[in-house]
Amino acid sequence: MSRDNVVEFRFLAEPTDVNFGGKVHGGMVMKWIDQASYACAAKWSKRYSVTVSANGIRFIRPILVGQLVTVTAQIVHTGKTSMHIYVVVRAGDPKADSIVITNRCFITFMAVDETGFSVKVPKYVPVNKEDKLLEEVAMHAKDFAKKLDVDFEEKLGWK
Repeated sequence: MSRDNVVEFRFLAEPTDVNFGGKVHGGMVMKWIDQASYACAAKWSKRYSVTVSANGIRFIRPILVGQLVTVTAQIVHTGKTSMHIYVVVRAGDPKADSIVITNRCFITFMAVDETGFSVKVPKYVPVNKEDKLLEEVAMHAKDFAKKLDVDFEEKLGWK
């Protein structure tokens, strides 16, 4: 993909990536998601960027050692300083055409300056119908995350 708002990582799942059950460890998948998202945010903003939140990380299917893993991170919505990134992880036997979605989520990053203060990012404008739908879902996830913060504060007293 050559669009400015997309980054794609491809690699083979290795034996050092597995958990005690012999499947790729969920923490490793989350690391890959964060790395691809950071690359996407930095590419978009041309700035160092920090993770703000991870929403709706879904573990749909396990990833096996030796499978070809593709992590695609795509800017789907921007705020003033935030970038909302849709990430989809796919995996399958590199010798076959059986690639499946294993994970998906939204990650929010914020661009920062050298002193750690947030800075404006370029505005993202959806190009096609799918982009517009992804932006709608990202905005829904953003609203849900805000509501969750309010619930933690109001119902549990956590700040």
